[in-house]
Amino acid sequence: MRSILVANPKGGSGKTTVSTNLAGLFASRKYRTVLADMDKQQSAARWLLRRPLELPRIVAWNADTDKKDIKAYDPHWVIIDSPAGVHGEKLADLVRRCELVVVPVAPSAFDMEATLAFLSELRKEKPIRKGESQVAVVGNRVDARTVAASELEAFLKSLDLPILSHLRDAQIYVHCARDGHSLFDVAPSRAEPDLEQWRPIQRWLARHLKPDRET
Repeated sequence: MRSILVANPKGGSGKTTVSTNLAGLFASRKYRTVLADMDKQQSAARWLLRRPLELPRIVAWNADTDKKDIKAYDPHWVIIDSPAGVHGEKLADLVRRCELVVVPVAPSAFDMEATLAFLSELRKEKPIRKGESQVAVVGNRVDARTVAASELEAFLKSLDLPILSHLRDAQIYVHCARDGHSLFDVAPSRAEPDLEQWRPIQRWLARHLKPDRET
């Protein structure tokens, strides 16, 4: 079982959007996928409840889930949607579980300030210091026509971390959240520019993780 942590202490940074689409990506490729919702708002868990049964299966993991059920499912991948405000020992525990950490950040001064402090804390965690866990950043809800997008671009360039992509502020994400879909569940023609923005993320995943296709 391999795990990816999606984390940022700032609420509204796009953690659930990234988490649900990562889960949809792996499920669409026929990997046994678990989506662990650790946020008290339970947005990812509710997304799973709306997910049509005919789509590739994603198993929920939340506070009420029996760990024996997860073990019996024997997942290839666990995507962890972390709670807002995660830090300290809770953050350390999550990082110890995961090989990759994806940090989404939205284009606002508040988000960038919170993310900078979070990345500083994240770098102190032993698995990251030792190179056992890798960290990358994703810009989220970016409108390239705005000053905020330019400010986010300058902020991201100042970080000594991989910047995987700039996900646009698009209605397709709203529709997918409403319908229990991911970008990888809809017709490619509906999400072509967004799927293109996810390709660098997929390449980064492929470089760092080579999962076995167990049956």
